[in-house]
Amino acid sequence: MRKNALVFVFFFLFLSGCVHLSLLPETKPLEEKVLEGEGRPKILLVDLDGVISFKEETDCLKLNAKPSKVAFFREALRKAEADPDIAGVMVRINSPGGSVAASDTIYHELMSFKQKKKTPVTAYIVELGASGGYYVASASDRIIASPTAITGSIGVIAMKINIEGLLSKIGVSDETYKSGPKKDFWSPFRPSTEEEKKMLQGIIDNLYSRFLEVVSANRQKRLTKEEVRTLADGRILTASEALEAGLIDRIAYLDEAIDTMKKTLNLEKAKVITYVRPKTFTSNIYSEYPERPLLGPQVVNLISINAEELSLFSGVQFMYLWNP
Repeated sequence: MRKNALVFVFFFLFLSGCVHLSLLPETKPLEEKVLEGEGRPKILLVDLDGVISFKEETDCLKLNAKPSKVAFFREALRKAEADPDIAGVMVRINSPGGSVAASDTIYHELMSFKQKKKTPVTAYIVELGASGGYYVASASDRIIASPTAITGSIGVIAMKINIEGLLSKIGVSDETYKSGPKKDFWSPFRPSTEEEKKMLQGIIDNLYSRFLEVVSANRQKRLTKEEVRTLADGRILTASEALEAGLIDRIAYLDEAIDTMKKTLNLEKAKVITYVRPKTFTSNIYSEYPERPLLGPQVVNLISINAEELSLFSGVQFMYLWNP
């Protein structure tokens, strides 16, 4: 009888909100994981993989969640900033880009880290470092790409689908009540006016200019602003083309890039480390594992894109993104 009373009291407190139970595992702070090497100096390997976004990342059932790429980068760089043994940072990039704001924020975090820590940063493009991925890479002191990597795609894109014709064919119409003629600017339920198109193009041109300025400022030893502008028509380049054009500094495999960083830093011995969440497995410099195992069958794509980022009805999104 007493046991039943305790169960009733607990159930009542749970319903009233006095007791909170979370079915989701708690996100724990990043921990250091040694990948290879020995010695006191450390080279930090940090990943930028997939679409760059402020959104928290979840599995298909939304049962497992981890911080956004922006949040992860800030946490990782703050941890590295506080570690006096961090001698160099290598950002391993495999990304088609992402939102303008998220790409720019990670760029800002890297630039701030370099200014405060005075530690060299190298970007390493594994397979894909396009658009916002290259934007982030340009914050580094040196850009290295694998022999088969793809980069470039400097530019801005905003997408819209006009479904007015489809809705009219199935007998569905839209009613929008607005305080001003441009309040539903870029609505998918009607064609855009010429004035609205000019307004949107003006925003894109402004963001495009910022992209040019960032690349020009950081690649000025290899490229003039006019040369950057010539390359910034959205084209993608192979590693050899990017090297010839001056967008990257070297072609090498990841282990060779790490060895080069050690030599540049005059380190005979150094540990290569990364930061992971507790209970995750990372065996070597080529390992890429989610911070928490995801449930359900997983699909491997050449380019990992979060469909929520490209939702047709999520409003105008300005993207530094290669989206073929």
